[in-house]
Amino acid sequence: MIHTGEKPFSCVNCGKSFCQKRDLTRHMMIHTGEKPFSCVNCGKSFCQKRDLTQHLMIYTGEKPFSCVNCGKSFSQKRDLTRHLRIHTGEKPFSCVNCGKSFSVKRNLTQHMRIHTGEKPFSCVNCGKSFSIKRDLTRHMRIHTGEKPFSCVNCGKSFCQKRNLTQHMMIHTGEKLFSCVNCGKSFSQKQHLTRHMMIHTGEKPFSCVNCGKSFSQKRDLTRHLRIHTGEKPFSCVNCGKSFCQKRDLTRHLRIHTGEKPFSCVNCGKSFSQKKYLTRHMRIHTGEKPFSCVNCGKSFSQKQDLTRHMRIHTGEKPFSCVNCGKSFSQKQNFTHHMRTHTGEKPFSCVNCGKTFSQKQDLTWHMRIHTGEKPFSCVNCGKRFSQKQDLTRHMRIHTGEKPFSCMNCGKCFSQKQDLTQHMMIHTGEKPFSCVTCGKFFSVKRNLTRHMLIHTGEKTFSCVNCGKSFSVKRNLTRHMLIHTGEKTFSCVNCGKRFRQKQDLTQHMMIYNGEKPFSCVNCGKMFSQKRDLTRHMMIHTGEKPYSCMNCGKIFSRKDSLTNHMRRHTGEKL
Repeated sequence: MIHTGEKPFSCVNCGKSFCQKRDLTRHMMIHTGEKPFSCVNCGKSFCQKRDLTQHLMIYTGEKPFSCVNCGKSFSQKRDLTRHLRIHTGEKPFSCVNCGKSFSVKRNLTQHMRIHTGEKPFSCVNCGKSFSIKRDLTRHMRIHTGEKPFSCVNCGKSFCQKRNLTQHMMIHTGEKLFSCVNCGKSFSQKQHLTRHMMIHTGEKPFSCVNCGKSFSQKRDLTRHLRIHTGEKPFSCVNCGKSFCQKRDLTRHLRIHTGEKPFSCVNCGKSFSQKKYLTRHMRIHTGEKPFSCVNCGKSFSQKQDLTRHMRIHTGEKPFSCVNCGKSFSQKQNFTHHMRTHTGEKPFSCVNCGKTFSQKQDLTWHMRIHTGEKPFSCVNCGKRFSQKQDLTRHMRIHTGEKPFSCMNCGKCFSQKQDLTQHMMIHTGEKPFSCVTCGKFFSVKRNLTRHMLIHTGEKTFSCVNCGKSFSVKRNLTRHMLIHTGEKTFSCVNCGKRFRQKQDLTQHMMIYNGEKPFSCVNCGKMFSQKRDLTRHMMIHTGEKPYSCMNCGKIFSRKDSLTNHMRRHTGEKL
């Protein structure tokens, strides 16, 4: 019948034909479910005796089928047949759709599901379907939490064997996959594949919204969240959400206080690796970011970005209230507090609040008495660096602030600002009592003492009081008899420099102060001031007892003696 092809024995259930009766008998057991051959060890039943024979080899360990090429043994002949295809390269099972060939039939069966889209294996928990059973098995571990593959070195467990294999390379240091272009090695093939795209420039994953391309699929997935607004990673502590898992991991360190990145030089720890990288530049002195305009180098990219705005004049941060623009965000933030009145920084000692943290830091030194900035020349200490900078100009003689009108130089900016008012005639400070204007605030403060009569500076020798400290200093020269200023012409000595200056006008006949009304000239400014009162009628000196007013202070002094009874 083998030669004739005759098959006289047919199945009454499905019509399948056989050339031998025993083959029909075996086939009928599929329909009847009969399994007459049982294992004496585990009780498992089989419909054919040969299947039981092969099964028993599990217990005996017998492997009668050996490979003539490598000597590997198998318990079943079909396993040897499949194995031999490794050596012969035979792939007898071909896909009718794409022509791809396989050495094992089950691999073809699984491959065909790519074309048919069939996914016969479904998860009973979430309903997700898979084309291959092993993928379902792996997926089920998500629900069960099972991690059957453990590392013998550190005990870490994995749900997939390949993950364990990759993990083991951390301990062995093995990197099997090397780049043919630059020689860099990788422990995983997928890492090499991604790396190769650097050399090829390949970016196969494109965004359907904006067309941007990516070399890795995961980068595209993250990018798409920009368009969808999806933030799938949430903090269990505060509920804040993130679009990337690594951002959540960094955020969680705020709650845990974890700082896993430590400096090998000073031991300082950081929560993020990028902060450690920046910090290391303090020790190495590395400044990798350079300005293309002036060549100045910076250790951080953000510092270069800010610096570039000096050259471009860019001020990207604008105030919505007054329209003022700023080149740096922190300056904009500080400015906004001008409008909001916000003062988030409070002193724990006195409760005073500040809009800027540095102002609080400076204020705290009032309580602590700390003066961290020292002059290398005289040892004088200061609580603020800017005060030290100003002080150093005493030693260096530096005067960096120049007047555009007359060229006069000043060591401090505020002195230049006050000086400029001479040219502009600006007098922004006015007396609320008499309306007199002043260009400098301290002059107004001194002037106010005329109205209040306050004299806070007293002489320790005679008890005489003064409203201005410099007047007390001059007065003290009466008691000491000191006269430090000498005339080069006659040798006459003076206690005050201004007295010498005025005295010198005797020799040069100089009268630099002119009356704008009548043209009369004076050698001293105070004489012009007194003279001007003739034209203005101003009488700024008032008697506290009777209210009588005078144009000159000495006239008021003489008048006061009438009330006190003091002899003239």
